[in-house]
Amino acid sequence: MYVQVVFGLPLKGPFDYQVPKNLKEKIKSGKRVEVNFRNEIRVGYIVGIKEKTEIKTTKSIIKVLDEVSLLDKHLMLLTKRISDYYGCYWGEAIEAVFPLALRKLKVTPYLIEPEEKKKDIKVETILLHDLDGRARWERYIYYLKETLDKGLSCLVLFPDLISLVRAKEIITDKISCSLGILHRRQTQQLKEWLKIKEGRFNVVIGLRSAILVPLKNLGLIIIDEEQNDAYKQNQVPYYHAREVAFMRARIEKIKLILSAISPSLETMYLVRKKKIKYEVLYRKEPYPKINIIDLNELSYPFRTKEAIPFPLLQERIISFLNKNAKVLIFLNRTGFATLVSCRICGTVLKCPRCNVNLIYHLKEKILNCHYCNFKMLPPQLCPQCNSGYIRYRGLGTEKMESELARIFPQAKIKRLDSRKNSQGQTNDKEADIFISTQSIIKQKDKVFNLVIVLGIDNVLNRVDFRSAEKAFVLLLDLLTLSKEEFFILTCLPNHYCFSALKQNNPKIFFDEELKQRRQLEFPPYRHLGLVKIRGEKEKRVDQVSKLIFKKLSKNRKKDIKVISVSPSWPAKLRGKFWWQILCSAKDPVALSRFLKTNLRKVSRSGIILTVDIDPL
Repeated sequence: MYVQVVFGLPLKGPFDYQVPKNLKEKIKSGKRVEVNFRNEIRVGYIVGIKEKTEIKTTKSIIKVLDEVSLLDKHLMLLTKRISDYYGCYWGEAIEAVFPLALRKLKVTPYLIEPEEKKKDIKVETILLHDLDGRARWERYIYYLKETLDKGLSCLVLFPDLISLVRAKEIITDKISCSLGILHRRQTQQLKEWLKIKEGRFNVVIGLRSAILVPLKNLGLIIIDEEQNDAYKQNQVPYYHAREVAFMRARIEKIKLILSAISPSLETMYLVRKKKIKYEVLYRKEPYPKINIIDLNELSYPFRTKEAIPFPLLQERIISFLNKNAKVLIFLNRTGFATLVSCRICGTVLKCPRCNVNLIYHLKEKILNCHYCNFKMLPPQLCPQCNSGYIRYRGLGTEKMESELARIFPQAKIKRLDSRKNSQGQTNDKEADIFISTQSIIKQKDKVFNLVIVLGIDNVLNRVDFRSAEKAFVLLLDLLTLSKEEFFILTCLPNHYCFSALKQNNPKIFFDEELKQRRQLEFPPYRHLGLVKIRGEKEKRVDQVSKLIFKKLSKNRKKDIKVISVSPSWPAKLRGKFWWQILCSAKDPVALSRFLKTNLRKVSRSGIILTVDIDPL
């Protein structure tokens, strides 16, 4: 007897291993085995069993690490589809299922396999478009109770820990169930994972990786805030939890619920194709008055130097402060100054590891890189010309705080951009004016009488085809925090993003954005694939990137387009240089297969290649 084994490595596989007679009864697909691979003892995953092999000389497996299969037939098929879709190898996809402890040579205790139950559920996918921002929980509770009443289990995913903690409180208060929680930061992750495997919980909540939990008799998956970027894995395998949820729902024939304040373009495209159901949950409270302020009416120097550039805004803030109302100033830039440079020679202080601008933090009196956390003291003299004229420019939340304290000396002002504040709830009585970055969106129970949005053009003007979508999602999230008035300061007052907001009609945005995406052949009309190339030597990365681009460009497949090769942004990150090759295709599986086949033959000494299908 032989077993087919794959590893959590970028290798094609599977590899054949002989089964000793004393281990034959323990062999089953989905189990982990200890084997010798390339003169190293490793954990392998059994994906197949056969009686004969074409390999002349095979090694024997050393030990079977599990009493029962850790992967059932559904998860086995799911990992294979992830591998085919996202351009990774089967073993890498399987390894993503397991906690870190099970990727090592750890023997699992004896596990009790739960009995498989007959599923009597309506197989469908529903999008809940929650314009209220809070109404979807009523629907969640309904669907959870409906599924539990049929003796089936439920899986609910959230984008961040704050949402997860809040969900635990709501579910335990509203539903009688055994609740399991799973995420990568848990200290007892393995213990909780094994309990889920044994079927001790009928509801499991978690972050992105929980989409792969071995939950038996699954009847319902809920993805909260499905548009959130947190659902995209930022390392191999580069899967998106929403797409994996679609795969799992099809495989296990279950109900899938997606929800969002502003759904992703990919999901709205499926709605318009009538592939998923659509339900709108309208806002219960009246919308605040929305004001779009055109910054073009101001001169550039005044526009950049003043924290609150319009006298009208200052008057509105004072009027709200006079009636003890709460004001939120939104600015998605931390620190005091975003650009530190020499006035004489123009040298900009950059991170030596990432080659991006260092941000000045006044409280710590430190220059900080927001990519790799490199820190240094601000120099007294320019490192290039030794002049003493160092200039601090740009507006961050720290500078905003000091400017507001000057303009409104009577007001209590509080910043909510620190790690401590962004991870917990704030007290309304702590301040009159709050200054925050995007972290405020996580605090769903906060409501402000006046919200002023600054710097939204920084989102809209990014070199990113999703920039308008990200800006619209951000604005709708902030709108749910506003009670009376909502101000947006922009140089693009006629942008369809603001028109949709002003008219309280998201359809205006989706119509225009989908139209542009179709014309440019961007997602959701085509799938993008990104070949990421990185290494420590800049010249070598440059050469290999152009060599791969030339090789891929010779393809004769009509559906696959090799679009461009260029340095990534940032081009240097944590001491490594990055380039990327952009491709597109109608079929993501065909694109993945094309890239895997061609990249396997490339000589890449000192270079690391990864494939990211549907990059963000």
